[in-house]
Amino acid sequence: MEEYAREPCPWRIVDDCGGAFTMGCIGGAVFQSIKGFRNAPSGMNRRLLGSLAAIKQRSPIIAGNFAIWGGMFSTIDCTLVHFRRKEDPWNSIISGAATGGILAARNGLPAMAGSALIGGVLLALIEGVGIIFTRLSAEQFKPATPILEDPAQLGPPPPGYQHQ
Repeated sequence: MEEYAREPCPWRIVDDCGGAFTMGCIGGAVFQSIKGFRNAPSGMNRRLLGSLAAIKQRSPIIAGNFAIWGGMFSTIDCTLVHFRRKEDPWNSIISGAATGGILAARNGLPAMAGSALIGGVLLALIEGVGIIFTRLSAEQFKPATPILEDPAQLGPPPPGYQHQ
């Protein structure tokens, strides 16, 4: 299962790391703005300033965490592509499990195993949904079989018709 829109492996790591950082910036800004708005003292001006302060304080940290996850995931994925010599959903599933386990290494072996399990299951769900959508959308691109009419059911030829 080739993905033609993706970058080659060394650049894919940088691309995925930057994309994850951007996603973390945007998502972190949205969630931190809501959190800062809700936790600020009453008054619209104070709430907006509280929202902005929360964004400036936490959004870069969230974005950095996303970038680390994305970079590590892509690095492991590219390593698996290199050693297995094929790109398939198993690379992503194994990469998700390994990334979850590695990032939880400081918390001990039980936390590593739990995070690896969660990472693998999440990536398996994502890959499974992607495969289902691909198969469902492929149905609309299948060539239709032409309906051939049976000449015996057409009836007699019109008057003046000459067979060539």
